[in-house]
Amino acid sequence: MLLCLAVAGHSVSADDARPNFLIIVTDDQSPFTLSAYGNTVCQTPNIDRLAASGMTFDAAYHMGSWSGAVCIPSRTMLITGRTLWHIPNSNNQAPPGGDLAHVPADLADNSLAAVFNRPGYDTFRTCKEGNSYPPGDSLFTVLHEQSMRGGTPETSSEWHGDRAVEFLQQREATGDADPFLMFFGFSHPHDTRDGTPELLGRYGAYNAIEPPTEVNPLAPPLPLNYLPAHPFHHGHPMLRDEVEVSGVLISRSEATVRNEIGREYACIELIDTQIGRVLEQLDAMGELDNTFIFFTSDHGIAVGRHGLMGKQNLYEHTWRVPFIVMGPGIEPGSRAPGNIYLLDLLPTLCDLADSSIPETVEGISFAPVLRGEAETIRDVLYGCYCGGTLPGMRSIRVADWKLIKYDVIDGTVRETQLFNLADNPHEFLIEHHAADVVALTGIQPAAHHLNLASDPRCAAKRHELEALLLAEMQRLDDPHRFWDQPQE
Repeated sequence: MLLCLAVAGHSVSADDARPNFLIIVTDDQSPFTLSAYGNTVCQTPNIDRLAASGMTFDAAYHMGSWSGAVCIPSRTMLITGRTLWHIPNSNNQAPPGGDLAHVPADLADNSLAAVFNRPGYDTFRTCKEGNSYPPGDSLFTVLHEQSMRGGTPETSSEWHGDRAVEFLQQREATGDADPFLMFFGFSHPHDTRDGTPELLGRYGAYNAIEPPTEVNPLAPPLPLNYLPAHPFHHGHPMLRDEVEVSGVLISRSEATVRNEIGREYACIELIDTQIGRVLEQLDAMGELDNTFIFFTSDHGIAVGRHGLMGKQNLYEHTWRVPFIVMGPGIEPGSRAPGNIYLLDLLPTLCDLADSSIPETVEGISFAPVLRGEAETIRDVLYGCYCGGTLPGMRSIRVADWKLIKYDVIDGTVRETQLFNLADNPHEFLIEHHAADVVALTGIQPAAHHLNLASDPRCAAKRHELEALLLAEMQRLDDPHRFWDQPQE
Protein backbone atom coordinates (compact mmCIF):
# COMPACT_ATOMS: atom_id res chain seq x y z
CA MET A 1 0.00 0.00 0.00
CA LEU A 2 1.33 3.43 -0.96
CA LEU A 3 1.38 5.83 1.97
CA CYS A 4 1.22 9.57 1.53
CA LEU A 5 2.25 12.32 3.95
CA ALA A 6 1.29 15.98 3.81
CA VAL A 7 4.19 18.42 3.80
CA ALA A 8 3.41 22.13 3.76
CA GLY A 9 0.12 21.68 2.03
CA HIS A 10 1.04 19.11 -0.64
CA SER A 11 1.21 15.32 -0.73
CA VAL A 12 4.32 13.27 -1.43
CA SER A 13 4.89 9.55 -1.53
CA ALA A 14 6.31 7.69 1.45
CA ASP A 15 9.67 7.08 -0.21
CA ASP A 16 10.00 10.85 -0.74
CA ALA A 17 8.24 12.03 2.41
CA ARG A 18 10.96 13.99 4.10
CA PRO A 19 11.89 17.31 2.51
CA ASN A 20 15.39 18.72 2.29
CA PHE A 21 16.28 22.06 3.89
CA LEU A 22 18.68 24.72 2.65
CA ILE A 23 19.13 27.54 5.18
CA ILE A 24 21.03 30.51 3.76
CA VAL A 25 22.33 32.96 6.37
CA THR A 26 24.31 36.07 5.52
CA ASP A 27 26.26 38.16 8.02
CA ASP A 28 25.06 41.75 8.73
CA GLN A 29 22.50 42.33 5.97
CA SER A 30 19.59 44.74 6.12
CA PRO A 31 16.45 43.70 4.26
CA PHE A 32 16.62 47.02 2.41
CA THR A 33 19.58 45.80 0.35
CA LEU A 34 17.26 43.53 -1.65
CA SER A 35 14.80 44.21 -4.44
CA ALA A 36 12.21 42.14 -2.56
CA TYR A 37 12.22 45.01 -0.03
CA GLY A 38 12.38 47.88 -2.50
CA ASN A 39 16.07 48.16 -3.41
CA THR A 40 16.59 49.10 -7.08
CA VAL A 41 20.40 49.12 -7.23
CA CYS A 42 21.84 45.94 -5.71
CA GLN A 43 21.66 43.10 -8.26
CA THR A 44 20.51 39.78 -6.76
CA PRO A 45 18.77 37.73 -9.48
CA ASN A 46 18.94 34.45 -7.56
CA ILE A 47 17.51 35.85 -4.33
CA ASP A 48 14.89 37.55 -6.53
CA ARG A 49 14.10 34.11 -7.91
CA LEU A 50 13.49 32.80 -4.40
CA ALA A 51 11.11 35.68 -3.71
CA ALA A 52 9.28 35.25 -7.02
CA SER A 53 8.88 31.51 -6.42
CA GLY A 54 8.14 31.70 -2.71
CA MET A 55 7.08 33.92 0.18
CA THR A 56 8.64 37.17 1.44
CA PHE A 57 8.19 38.08 5.10
CA ASP A 58 7.72 41.77 5.87
CA ALA A 59 8.01 41.55 9.66
CA ALA A 60 10.86 39.17 10.46
CA TYR A 61 13.16 40.12 13.33
CA HIS A 62 16.07 38.95 15.40
CA MET A 63 15.07 39.38 19.03
CA GLY A 64 18.16 41.34 20.03
CA SER A 65 21.47 41.20 21.79
CA TRP A 66 23.26 41.65 25.11
CA SER A 67 26.60 41.80 23.27
CA GLY A 68 28.24 44.22 20.86
CA ALA A 69 28.81 41.10 18.75
CA VAL A 70 25.09 40.88 17.96
CA CYS A 71 25.62 37.73 15.92
CA ILE A 72 26.42 35.65 19.03
CA PRO A 73 22.95 35.71 20.59
CA SER A 74 21.24 35.98 17.22
CA ARG A 75 22.80 32.81 15.84
CA THR A 76 22.40 31.00 19.16
CA MET A 77 18.69 31.79 19.17
CA LEU A 78 18.41 30.68 15.55
CA ILE A 79 19.81 27.18 16.08
CA THR A 80 18.29 26.56 19.52
CA GLY A 81 14.85 28.15 19.21
CA ARG A 82 15.36 29.85 22.60
CA THR A 83 14.60 33.46 23.54
CA LEU A 84 17.25 36.08 24.28
CA TRP A 85 17.47 35.73 28.07
CA HIS A 86 17.25 31.93 27.98
CA ILE A 87 20.46 31.22 26.06
CA PRO A 88 24.10 31.19 27.17
CA ASN A 89 26.79 33.64 26.14
CA SER A 90 29.82 32.61 24.10
CA ASN A 91 31.51 31.15 27.20
CA ASN A 92 28.44 29.04 27.97
CA GLN A 93 27.64 31.28 30.92
CA ALA A 94 24.60 33.42 31.65
CA PRO A 95 24.24 36.62 29.60
CA PRO A 96 24.98 39.89 31.46
CA GLY A 97 22.51 40.20 34.31
CA GLY A 98 20.79 36.97 33.28
CA ASP A 99 20.37 33.67 35.09
CA LEU A 100 21.96 30.44 33.90
CA ALA A 101 19.01 28.59 35.44
CA HIS A 102 17.06 29.65 32.34
CA VAL A 103 19.45 27.69 30.10
CA PRO A 104 18.64 23.97 29.73
CA ALA A 105 21.56 21.68 30.47
CA ASP A 106 20.79 19.66 27.31
CA LEU A 107 20.52 22.71 25.03
CA ALA A 108 23.16 21.58 22.52
CA ASP A 109 21.52 18.15 22.21
CA ASN A 110 18.32 19.91 21.17
CA SER A 111 19.88 22.40 18.75
CA LEU A 112 19.41 22.40 14.99
CA ALA A 113 22.00 19.83 13.90
CA ALA A 114 21.27 17.42 16.75
CA VAL A 115 17.52 17.54 16.12
CA PHE A 116 17.99 16.60 12.45
CA ASN A 117 20.84 14.15 12.96
CA ARG A 118 18.53 11.94 15.03
CA PRO A 119 16.03 11.10 12.24
CA GLY A 120 18.86 10.46 9.77
CA TYR A 121 19.27 13.77 7.94
CA ASP A 122 22.72 14.52 6.53
CA THR A 123 23.60 17.83 8.19
CA PHE A 124 26.06 20.25 6.61
CA ARG A 125 27.38 23.62 7.70
CA THR A 126 29.65 26.16 6.09
CA CYS A 127 29.86 29.54 7.76
CA LYS A 128 32.10 32.18 9.23
CA GLU A 129 34.29 31.12 12.11
CA GLY A 130 33.22 32.06 15.64
CA ASN A 131 30.55 34.34 17.14
CA SER A 132 27.92 31.63 17.22
CA TYR A 133 27.02 28.66 19.44
CA PRO A 134 29.95 26.22 19.27
CA PRO A 135 28.33 23.36 21.25
CA GLY A 136 25.55 23.24 18.65
CA ASP A 137 27.65 24.08 15.60
CA SER A 138 30.04 21.20 16.26
CA LEU A 139 27.23 18.66 15.85
CA PHE A 140 26.82 19.14 12.10
CA THR A 141 28.13 15.98 10.42
CA VAL A 142 29.94 18.02 7.74
CA LEU A 143 31.46 21.24 9.03
CA HIS A 144 33.48 23.94 7.24
CA GLU A 145 34.04 27.14 9.21
CA GLN A 146 36.22 29.95 7.93
CA SER A 147 35.82 33.71 7.90
CA MET A 148 36.06 34.75 4.25
CA ARG A 149 35.80 38.50 3.65
CA GLY A 150 38.39 39.03 0.95
CA GLY A 151 38.17 40.15 -2.64
CA THR A 152 39.55 37.07 -4.39
CA PRO A 153 37.96 33.68 -5.18
CA GLU A 154 40.08 32.03 -2.49
CA THR A 155 39.14 34.52 0.23
CA SER A 156 35.57 35.54 -0.63
CA SER A 157 32.05 34.12 -0.48
CA GLU A 158 33.06 31.84 -3.32
CA TRP A 159 34.82 29.67 -0.72
CA HIS A 160 31.53 29.00 1.05
CA GLY A 161 29.87 28.37 -2.32
CA ASP A 162 32.53 25.81 -3.21
CA ARG A 163 31.95 23.92 0.03
CA ALA A 164 28.18 23.77 -0.55
CA VAL A 165 28.47 22.63 -4.17
CA GLU A 166 31.08 20.01 -3.22
CA PHE A 167 28.74 18.60 -0.56
CA LEU A 168 25.93 18.22 -3.08
CA GLN A 169 28.19 16.76 -5.75
CA GLN A 170 29.54 14.21 -3.28
CA ARG A 171 25.98 13.14 -2.47
CA GLU A 172 25.27 12.77 -6.16
CA ALA A 173 28.47 10.79 -6.80
CA THR A 174 27.78 8.32 -3.96
CA GLY A 175 24.04 8.02 -4.55
CA ASP A 176 23.28 9.30 -1.07
CA ALA A 177 19.47 9.31 -0.77
CA ASP A 178 19.19 10.58 2.81
CA PRO A 179 17.40 13.90 3.21
CA PHE A 180 19.74 16.77 3.98
CA LEU A 181 19.79 19.94 6.01
CA MET A 182 22.33 22.51 4.80
CA PHE A 183 23.31 25.58 6.80
CA PHE A 184 24.78 27.68 4.00
CA GLY A 185 26.33 30.63 5.82
CA PHE A 186 28.46 33.51 4.57
CA SER A 187 31.02 35.83 6.17
CA HIS A 188 29.90 38.84 4.09
CA PRO A 189 28.51 41.49 3.79
CA HIS A 190 29.94 42.01 7.31
CA ASP A 191 32.94 44.30 7.17
CA THR A 192 35.62 44.34 6.03
CA ARG A 193 33.57 44.53 2.82
CA ASP A 194 36.34 43.78 0.36
CA GLY A 195 34.71 43.19 -3.01
CA THR A 196 36.08 41.72 -6.22
CA PRO A 197 37.36 44.27 -8.76
CA GLU A 198 34.62 43.60 -11.32
CA LEU A 199 31.76 43.98 -8.84
CA LEU A 200 33.31 46.98 -7.12
CA GLY A 201 33.49 48.68 -10.51
CA ARG A 202 29.81 48.01 -11.09
CA TYR A 203 28.95 49.89 -7.91
CA GLY A 204 31.48 52.71 -8.22
CA ALA A 205 33.36 51.60 -5.11
CA TYR A 206 36.83 50.56 -4.01
CA ASN A 207 38.27 48.69 -1.04
CA ALA A 208 39.11 51.72 1.09
CA ILE A 209 41.24 51.68 4.22
CA GLU A 210 40.81 55.34 5.08
CA PRO A 211 37.51 57.18 4.51
CA PRO A 212 37.15 58.40 0.91
CA THR A 213 37.32 62.15 0.31
CA GLU A 214 35.65 62.34 -3.10
CA VAL A 215 32.20 61.20 -4.17
CA ASN A 216 32.12 58.70 -7.03
CA PRO A 217 28.98 59.54 -9.04
CA LEU A 218 28.65 55.84 -9.96
CA ALA A 219 28.32 54.83 -6.30
CA PRO A 220 24.86 53.91 -4.96
CA PRO A 221 22.82 56.81 -3.58
CA LEU A 222 22.65 57.61 0.10
CA PRO A 223 19.99 55.74 2.08
CA LEU A 224 16.63 57.52 2.29
CA ASN A 225 17.06 57.94 6.05
CA TYR A 226 20.75 58.91 5.96
CA LEU A 227 21.99 61.31 8.61
CA PRO A 228 25.50 62.73 9.06
CA ALA A 229 25.26 61.89 12.78
CA HIS A 230 22.81 60.24 15.14
CA PRO A 231 20.97 62.88 17.20
CA PHE A 232 22.15 61.45 20.53
CA HIS A 233 24.76 58.97 21.74
CA HIS A 234 24.07 55.38 20.73
CA GLY A 235 25.04 54.18 24.17
CA HIS A 236 28.16 52.13 23.49
CA PRO A 237 31.36 54.19 23.83
CA MET A 238 34.17 53.18 21.44
CA LEU A 239 31.90 50.67 19.76
CA ARG A 240 33.95 48.99 17.05
CA ASP A 241 31.25 49.14 14.38
CA GLU A 242 30.93 52.90 14.82
CA VAL A 243 34.59 53.93 15.08
CA GLU A 244 36.92 51.24 13.66
CA VAL A 245 35.49 49.85 10.42
CA SER A 246 38.15 49.92 7.71
CA GLY A 247 37.37 52.59 5.13
CA VAL A 248 34.81 54.28 7.39
CA LEU A 249 36.15 54.96 10.90
CA ILE A 250 34.15 57.88 12.36
CA SER A 251 33.36 59.46 8.99
CA ARG A 252 29.73 59.74 7.89
CA SER A 253 30.37 61.86 4.81
CA GLU A 254 28.50 61.29 1.57
CA ALA A 255 31.67 59.95 -0.06
CA THR A 256 32.32 57.50 2.78
CA VAL A 257 28.79 56.16 3.08
CA ARG A 258 28.20 55.78 -0.66
CA ASN A 259 31.51 53.98 -1.13
CA GLU A 260 30.75 51.65 1.76
CA ILE A 261 27.31 50.85 0.37
CA GLY A 262 28.93 50.12 -3.00
CA ARG A 263 31.30 47.71 -1.29
CA GLU A 264 28.37 46.14 0.54
CA TYR A 265 26.41 45.64 -2.68
CA ALA A 266 29.44 44.11 -4.40
CA CYS A 267 29.69 41.57 -1.57
CA ILE A 268 25.96 40.84 -1.68
CA GLU A 269 25.98 40.27 -5.44
CA LEU A 270 28.81 37.77 -5.05
CA ILE A 271 26.79 35.98 -2.37
CA ASP A 272 23.86 35.89 -4.78
CA THR A 273 26.08 34.24 -7.40
CA GLN A 274 26.99 31.48 -4.93
CA ILE A 275 23.32 30.93 -4.15
CA GLY A 276 22.72 30.56 -7.87
CA ARG A 277 25.41 27.89 -8.10
CA VAL A 278 23.74 25.86 -5.36
CA LEU A 279 20.27 26.26 -6.88
CA GLU A 280 21.64 25.09 -10.22
CA GLN A 281 23.23 22.04 -8.60
CA LEU A 282 20.03 21.15 -6.76
CA ASP A 283 18.08 21.47 -9.97
CA ALA A 284 20.53 19.27 -11.87
CA MET A 285 20.20 16.62 -9.15
CA GLY A 286 16.40 16.73 -9.23
CA GLU A 287 16.34 17.84 -5.59
CA LEU A 288 15.08 21.40 -5.98
CA ASP A 289 11.36 20.60 -5.95
CA ASN A 290 11.65 18.75 -2.63
CA THR A 291 13.79 21.36 -0.89
CA PHE A 292 12.63 24.18 1.36
CA ILE A 293 14.98 27.13 0.96
CA PHE A 294 15.19 29.82 3.65
CA PHE A 295 17.11 33.02 2.99
CA THR A 296 17.83 35.34 5.92
CA SER A 297 20.56 37.13 7.86
CA ASP A 298 21.57 37.12 11.52
CA HIS A 299 20.45 40.77 11.83
CA GLY A 300 20.32 43.95 9.80
CA ILE A 301 22.75 46.87 9.89
CA ALA A 302 22.71 50.64 9.45
CA VAL A 303 25.53 51.55 7.00
CA GLY A 304 24.72 55.27 7.09
CA ARG A 305 21.07 55.14 8.04
CA HIS A 306 20.22 57.41 10.99
CA GLY A 307 23.88 58.44 11.16
CA LEU A 308 24.91 54.96 12.33
CA MET A 309 27.10 52.29 10.73
CA GLY A 310 26.64 49.23 12.91
CA LYS A 311 24.09 46.70 14.07
CA GLN A 312 23.78 47.91 17.65
CA ASN A 313 20.45 49.70 17.34
CA LEU A 314 16.74 48.92 17.05
CA TYR A 315 15.69 50.85 13.97
CA GLU A 316 13.93 48.75 11.33
CA HIS A 317 17.01 48.60 9.07
CA THR A 318 18.83 46.75 11.84
CA TRP A 319 16.26 45.04 14.05
CA ARG A 320 14.53 43.51 11.02
CA VAL A 321 16.05 40.77 8.89
CA PRO A 322 15.39 39.74 5.30
CA PHE A 323 13.38 36.52 5.27
CA ILE A 324 12.35 34.67 2.09
CA VAL A 325 11.16 31.07 1.84
CA MET A 326 10.72 28.95 -1.26
CA GLY A 327 9.54 25.36 -1.21
CA PRO A 328 6.82 22.79 -1.80
CA GLY A 329 3.31 24.15 -1.34
CA ILE A 330 4.33 27.80 -0.91
CA GLU A 331 2.46 30.20 -3.16
CA PRO A 332 4.85 31.87 -5.62
CA GLY A 333 5.26 35.60 -5.17
CA SER A 334 3.35 35.66 -1.90
CA ARG A 335 3.99 38.01 1.03
CA ALA A 336 3.03 38.01 4.69
CA PRO A 337 4.08 40.03 7.71
CA GLY A 338 4.67 36.85 9.72
CA ASN A 339 5.73 38.66 12.91
CA ILE A 340 8.44 36.06 13.30
CA TYR A 341 11.78 35.90 15.07
CA LEU A 342 14.80 33.96 13.83
CA LEU A 343 14.27 31.68 16.82
CA ASP A 344 11.05 30.47 15.17
CA LEU A 345 13.03 28.72 12.42
CA LEU A 346 13.82 25.52 14.34
CA PRO A 347 10.21 24.66 15.27
CA THR A 348 9.14 25.50 11.72
CA LEU A 349 11.67 23.07 10.26
CA CYS A 350 10.49 20.39 12.66
CA ASP A 351 6.90 21.09 11.64
CA LEU A 352 7.70 20.84 7.92
CA ALA A 353 9.67 17.62 8.47
CA ASP A 354 6.88 16.14 10.58
CA SER A 355 9.35 15.79 13.45
CA SER A 356 8.68 16.45 17.11
CA ILE A 357 9.70 19.88 18.41
CA PRO A 358 12.08 19.65 21.40
CA GLU A 359 10.67 20.79 24.73
CA THR A 360 13.54 23.26 25.01
CA VAL A 361 12.23 25.24 22.04
CA GLU A 362 10.42 28.50 22.84
CA GLY A 363 9.85 29.66 19.27
CA ILE A 364 6.61 29.23 17.34
CA SER A 365 6.30 27.39 14.04
CA PHE A 366 5.34 29.71 11.18
CA ALA A 367 4.40 26.79 8.90
CA PRO A 368 0.76 28.02 8.97
CA VAL A 369 1.96 31.28 7.40
CA LEU A 370 3.85 29.37 4.71
CA ARG A 371 0.68 27.40 3.97
CA GLY A 372 -1.36 30.59 3.66
CA GLU A 373 -3.45 29.73 6.72
CA ALA A 374 -2.33 32.74 8.78
CA GLU A 375 -0.74 36.15 8.26
CA THR A 376 1.11 36.29 11.59
CA ILE A 377 2.04 34.00 14.48
CA ARG A 378 2.17 36.63 17.25
CA ASP A 379 0.87 40.15 17.88
CA VAL A 380 3.68 41.67 19.95
CA LEU A 381 7.37 41.88 19.00
CA TYR A 382 10.13 42.70 21.52
CA GLY A 383 13.61 43.94 20.67
CA CYS A 384 16.66 44.50 22.86
CA TYR A 385 20.15 45.90 22.65
CA CYS A 386 22.22 46.17 25.82
CA GLY A 387 25.71 45.31 24.67
CA GLY A 388 26.90 48.77 25.75
CA THR A 389 25.91 50.76 28.81
CA LEU A 390 22.91 49.42 30.73
CA PRO A 391 19.99 49.10 30.65
CA GLY A 392 20.44 49.93 26.97
CA MET A 393 17.69 50.01 24.35
CA ARG A 394 14.38 48.20 24.04
CA SER A 395 11.69 48.23 21.38
CA ILE A 396 8.17 46.95 21.11
CA ARG A 397 6.03 46.65 17.99
CA VAL A 398 2.28 46.09 17.86
CA ALA A 399 0.59 46.25 14.45
CA ASP A 400 1.95 49.42 12.78
CA TRP A 401 3.12 51.07 16.00
CA LYS A 402 6.64 50.87 17.37
CA LEU A 403 8.27 52.27 20.51
CA ILE A 404 12.03 52.50 21.15
CA LYS A 405 13.46 53.45 24.55
CA TYR A 406 17.06 54.42 25.37
CA ASP A 407 18.61 54.56 28.84
CA VAL A 408 22.38 54.68 28.36
CA ILE A 409 25.61 56.45 29.34
CA ASP A 410 24.84 56.19 33.07
CA GLY A 411 21.44 57.77 32.65
CA THR A 412 22.66 60.85 30.77
CA VAL A 413 20.83 59.71 27.62
CA ARG A 414 17.18 58.88 28.21
CA GLU A 415 15.08 59.02 25.08
CA THR A 416 11.81 57.60 23.77
CA GLN A 417 10.79 57.30 20.14
CA LEU A 418 7.35 56.43 18.77
CA PHE A 419 6.67 55.66 15.11
CA ASN A 420 3.73 54.60 13.01
CA LEU A 421 5.52 52.35 10.53
CA ALA A 422 2.67 52.31 8.04
CA ASP A 423 2.88 56.09 7.75
CA ASN A 424 6.61 56.57 8.47
CA PRO A 425 8.32 53.29 7.49
CA HIS A 426 11.79 54.84 7.36
CA GLU A 427 11.48 56.19 10.92
CA PHE A 428 12.27 59.76 9.89
CA LEU A 429 13.27 62.11 12.69
CA ILE A 430 13.25 65.91 12.83
CA GLU A 431 16.90 65.78 11.75
CA HIS A 432 15.88 64.26 8.42
CA HIS A 433 14.00 67.49 7.64
CA ALA A 434 17.15 69.64 7.80
CA ALA A 435 17.89 71.44 4.53
CA ASP A 436 21.45 70.10 4.27
CA VAL A 437 20.25 66.51 4.73
CA VAL A 438 17.44 66.93 2.19
CA ALA A 439 19.97 68.36 -0.26
CA LEU A 440 22.09 65.22 0.07
CA THR A 441 19.34 62.59 0.00
CA GLY A 442 16.85 64.32 -2.26
CA ILE A 443 14.16 63.20 0.18
CA GLN A 444 11.83 65.70 1.85
CA PRO A 445 9.90 63.84 4.57
CA ALA A 446 6.29 64.81 5.14
CA ALA A 447 5.84 67.32 7.95
CA HIS A 448 4.35 64.69 10.26
CA HIS A 449 7.11 62.13 9.64
CA LEU A 450 8.66 62.54 13.06
CA ASN A 451 9.23 60.90 16.39
CA LEU A 452 5.69 61.01 17.84
CA ALA A 453 6.60 60.22 21.45
CA SER A 454 5.84 63.79 22.63
CA ASP A 455 2.80 64.32 20.41
CA PRO A 456 -0.21 64.66 22.76
CA ARG A 457 -2.43 63.05 20.12
CA CYS A 458 -0.36 59.86 20.51
CA ALA A 459 -0.21 59.85 24.32
CA ALA A 460 -2.63 56.95 24.69
CA LYS A 461 -0.75 54.85 22.12
CA ARG A 462 2.56 55.56 23.83
CA HIS A 463 1.09 54.55 27.19
CA GLU A 464 -0.21 51.32 25.66
CA LEU A 465 3.17 50.42 24.17
CA GLU A 466 5.06 51.35 27.34
CA ALA A 467 2.86 48.90 29.27
CA LEU A 468 3.30 46.18 26.66
CA LEU A 469 7.06 46.66 26.66
CA LEU A 470 7.25 46.18 30.41
CA ALA A 471 5.02 43.12 30.19
CA GLU A 472 7.26 41.55 27.54
CA MET A 473 10.40 42.36 29.52
CA GLN A 474 8.88 40.59 32.50
CA ARG A 475 7.63 37.63 30.48
CA LEU A 476 10.99 37.10 28.78
CA ASP A 477 13.01 37.42 32.00
CA ASP A 478 14.75 40.59 30.86
CA PRO A 479 16.74 41.45 34.03
CA HIS A 480 17.04 45.20 33.38
CA ARG A 481 14.64 48.11 33.85
CA PHE A 482 14.44 51.68 32.57
CA TRP A 483 14.35 54.87 34.59
CA ASP A 484 10.56 55.15 34.37
CA GLN A 485 9.72 51.47 34.95
CA PRO A 486 9.12 49.67 38.25
CA GLN A 487 12.48 48.54 39.59
CA GLU A 488 11.34 45.12 40.83
